[in-house]
Amino acid sequence: MSEAAVHERPLPPVVPLEEWLEARAELLAEEKAHMRRGDALAAKRRRLPMVAVERNYVLHGPEGDATLLELFRGRSQLIVYHFMFHPDWDAGCDGCSWFVDGLADLRHLAARDVSFALVSRAPLAKLEAYKRRMGWDVPWYSSHDTTFNWDFRATVGDSEHHRLSVFLRDGDRVFLTYQTSERGVEAVGTTFSLLDLVPYGRQEDWEDSPPGWPQGDRYVWWRRHDEYDTGVPAPSTLR
Repeated sequence: MSEAAVHERPLPPVVPLEEWLEARAELLAEEKAHMRRGDALAAKRRRLPMVAVERNYVLHGPEGDATLLELFRGRSQLIVYHFMFHPDWDAGCDGCSWFVDGLADLRHLAARDVSFALVSRAPLAKLEAYKRRMGWDVPWYSSHDTTFNWDFRATVGDSEHHRLSVFLRDGDRVFLTYQTSERGVEAVGTTFSLLDLVPYGRQEDWEDSPPGWPQGDRYVWWRRHDEYDTGVPAPSTLR
């Protein structure tokens, strides 16, 4: 990229260090308030009532069939990410793949008595093949031939939807304590959170950004991690 092209790119205003520190301090106060609000929401989340899971779901995994209770792996809490993978598809959802790429090491969750698993409607053989392609080691189970996806609203009619469900067990009893979907899942990954810290943000057209900031269509640029050589470049690289 030429120096002239770089100068055509919209940039934040350049100010003296003292002025920047003042502006940063004002924003920091808002960031802390936002974080405290998030803490308050988490506290309310911990106080949500729960609902008993009455059905004895049997899912299909690499080590054989497993009940929902067995997905806890002896721990008291379980997070299930409902990964969009229709039985007719040959590859998993690109957005869900992006989410799994950003997962933290699951051993950190295990240290706090939490297990994590993916569940999809596609047959196990398709999940295993895609898992090998992606190079993942996340536990992944097939709900094929069960009502699991429909019961937890990860499938509506014949349409797949990404969701995240949280379960708690008390002995052999399992309870649903929390669910979220759509943008509610973003905070679980790391990439979106990091993009929210950089000057140009996510570079999507819904964001409240300064005039002239590089922006493009939302949700069309992400790719499976082995497909970015044919992906859509970020708008900030096109100027």
